[in-house]
Amino acid sequence: MTLEERLVDAWYSPRLTFLATLLLPLSLLFGAAVALRRAFYRYRVLRSVRFPVPVVVIGNITVGGSGKTPLVAALAQALAQRGFHPGIVSRGYGRDAEDGAPTPVGPDDDPDRVGDEPLLLARAGYPVVVARDRVAAGRALLARHPACDVILSDDGLQHYRLARRVEIAVVDAARALGNGWLLPAGPLREPASRLDEVDAVAVLTAKAGAVTPELSGAFTMTLVGDRFVRVDDPLTTAPASAFAGEGVHALAGIGHPARFFAQLAAMGIAATPHPFPDHHRFVPADLSIADAQAILMTEKDALKCEAFADARCWYLPVRARIDEALITLVEGKLRGSQAA
Repeated sequence: MTLEERLVDAWYSPRLTFLATLLLPLSLLFGAAVALRRAFYRYRVLRSVRFPVPVVVIGNITVGGSGKTPLVAALAQALAQRGFHPGIVSRGYGRDAEDGAPTPVGPDDDPDRVGDEPLLLARAGYPVVVARDRVAAGRALLARHPACDVILSDDGLQHYRLARRVEIAVVDAARALGNGWLLPAGPLREPASRLDEVDAVAVLTAKAGAVTPELSGAFTMTLVGDRFVRVDDPLTTAPASAFAGEGVHALAGIGHPARFFAQLAAMGIAATPHPFPDHHRFVPADLSIADAQAILMTEKDALKCEAFADARCWYLPVRARIDEALITLVEGKLRGSQAA
């Protein structure tokens, strides 16, 4: 087991492990640094940059995936249907030259150059710009797309230099807040009390309305999708029943691979799981599974396998189903009918 795997196990253990206990002093130092940085912005020692259009930040306070990108896509679609012209900024984790100039993302871009999640959003039809500095990304987005009247930031809850009208924190109900400790003893980037300050908490659940007690009162979201698409031939689709037999394997290079494997199991698919680190760059050797009759993966992972996938490879497109009340809340704040 790698150190990263041991850390994750410690973070989500029901009791404080020996490893987490050893790291508590570092967590206390990290917490002090987080509090000091927030104070600098609160008292304007450090300044936030405000754009001429409102910004909605969709992020989390934990390390790892929690469903932010599907929520960004769903919210962008909902706002577009209500007359807005949304654009999206993202850091583009795992891409080449993360520290470079802002990079516009097109639907045919290389995921290694722009990042897998931004590419998914661009293929959904929205203008997307990536940069480590979300302020620089926002400026580039508005310069290229002057009709944009709202910016959605995929991640960036802790990127306080970017002023925002709305904050949405996303939590994966399956793992919640782990052991409740800050990095590195726990998975938290900020204290749990940060959730009391955001405009909304969206909880990713396997079943609508199922929320852990400590997150009661939050909005719920689920990921829905029931047909698989062949990676090397997107016009070919298949139902879950097509993969009910033997020799089915599943790959997942996302923040919480177990969530994808559990989703397949709930669809009646008994797949052999192959977890990979988040934003893993897949290579042909990763698909060299001798007994595989079918290899299932997420859409995010399929992007990085398009160049070498064969007829065994399928991905499951999903979309976020979110509470209508969350959309209403965001729209109200954007139109100024609620306090910003």
